[in-house]
Amino acid sequence: MSEHVETPKVEMEGTRKVWDVSEFARRFRLDKEEEARLLKLFGPFATECELMNNAQRAPRWR
Repeated sequence: MSEHVETPKVEMEGTRKVWDVSEFARRFRLDKEEEARLLKLFGPFATECELMNNAQRAPRWR
């Protein structure tokens, strides 16, 4: 049995933003140690959600 699926619905629900881990570290001003940790954890690419939930930044006020 087949079902008709609207294209915009599939595009919005099925895609995730994938980042280059090095670009993510540069954009969010992570230090080299944190970039290396994320690269070891995920490899060269990861989803935005994974990176945002696993990145650790030092507080800027210290």
